[in-house]
Amino acid sequence: MHKMCVMGVRTSWRTVADGEFFCPDCGGDRNYLRRSGTRRFTVLGVPLLSRGVTGPVLECSACHGHFGLDALDHPTTVRFSAMLRDAVHTVTLALLAAGGTSSRAVRDRAVDAVRAAGFADCSEDQLLTLLAALAADTGRLTGTYDAVTGGHCGHAGLDPCGTALAIELHESLEPLAPHLAPAGRESLLLQGARIALADGSYLPAEREVLTTVGSALMLRPAETRRLLAAAAGTPS
Repeated sequence: MHKMCVMGVRTSWRTVADGEFFCPDCGGDRNYLRRSGTRRFTVLGVPLLSRGVTGPVLECSACHGHFGLDALDHPTTVRFSAMLRDAVHTVTLALLAAGGTSSRAVRDRAVDAVRAAGFADCSEDQLLTLLAALAADTGRLTGTYDAVTGGHCGHAGLDPCGTALAIELHESLEPLAPHLAPAGRESLLLQGARIALADGSYLPAEREVLTTVGSALMLRPAETRRLLAAAAGTPS
């Protein structure tokens, strides 16, 4: 004898949107359906009374698991790669603006970093052209950038209050930081440190930029100082 379920509650789902997300169960990028449901009291499988609504939820098209909308806060693999690539690019430009580009070693290290991050076709000329354009954007950089000599007239680096490039660094790094492991955040800071150190010790403006990078990456000030000192081979 098979037992029959006489009464119960059944949820009827309807799809209201779709898209792509990082599925926590699959561990990769998947398509999802955003669904809302209506719960109904059933007798002998026949829906009778409404018991309210449920959801919305995200249903993975692959594993069919249901997840809260906060799953969309985690970037897809493609989006994460783009965020990381843009972060390295922004940090590199900020350090070139702070320290100048007269050193061949600095320029080579900067190009290598940007290429390794995903801009495989990046060239030295492209970086210098973009840096000159940033310098021409009033209020973004202090000092006058000389695209011919790769240097600055007057103080180089952040504006007097440190707000212009600091804001850009925070906008690029803060959305990325929660999705990086501690080692990843440290690696990004150290990559910037290696660019600054390619022509010698840190300049004050370079250290200021790297301190801002550490803050945007949610590193404690003491940890940032320790990492910068270790990169330079000096006591923290």
